Amino acid sequence: MAAPAATAAPGTEVNSQITDSVTAVNTSAVGSTPAMAAGNLMITTSQALGTSALNATGANQQGSITMHAATVQGINSLMAIGGSVIGRGAEGILEKD
Repeated sequence: MAAPAATAAPGTEVNSQITDSVTAVNTSAVGSTPAMAAGNLMITTSQALGTSALNATGANQQGSITMHAATVQGINSLMAIGGSVIGRGAEGILEKD
């Protein structure tokens, strides 16, 4: 058996313009929610990718600085070895009898 239709209490009728307005607002809110969610997702994704690119750039710069420091240390070592070899060679020549 079907339930009886609900009827409003006497004196509580609502103007049809008000119900139409409320329906339109609810439809608008429900209809725009997926678009807002997609927009929020795209914004957060783009911010995360931008931060990732910034971090990658910083890591690249730090690696470059480390590489330059290692190169300078290597060159300093080579120069020190060269001076040592020349000094030992000169010592060997001067101390020969």
